[in-house]
Amino acid sequence: MKIRRRKHHSVPRLNMASMPDLIFTVLFFFMIVTHMRSETPIMKIEVPQGTELTKPQHRRYITNLYIGSDKQGNSRIQIGNSFVPVDRVGDAIQTLRNRINDDDRPYYVVSIRADKNTPMGVITDVKEELRRVGALKIRYNATEKNEIMK
Repeated sequence: MKIRRRKHHSVPRLNMASMPDLIFTVLFFFMIVTHMRSETPIMKIEVPQGTELTKPQHRRYITNLYIGSDKQGNSRIQIGNSFVPVDRVGDAIQTLRNRINDDDRPYYVVSIRADKNTPMGVITDVKEELRRVGALKIRYNATEKNEIMK
């Protein structure tokens, strides 16, 4: 009696020639889609919630102004990546606004992202400084309120 041995079939090797193309395609996709922040809030800010929210149209001409508190509970104002005292907010905004072309200045907006526990007096002082330098377009940031339907 003759014993037949089964032939061992090997699995074909996976062709890896197109793998670098795929990796670079995915890399370029994420580089194009990802929006990098130019500044990061240094303090913790819990933004209040709202129901009637809109998205800004000209994001290129928005200056973010963060208002929060430090560990001691003192109100702090951040423009860009540095802290600014209340009486210097107007000058800092004026400097940033002067960097924009004259044709684009009507689109310039100051976006206030204040902590929900910030005293209204601080926000009023900031608004007075903005009014002093003529930065009259102001946006207030909020997160969308999720209302539960009953």
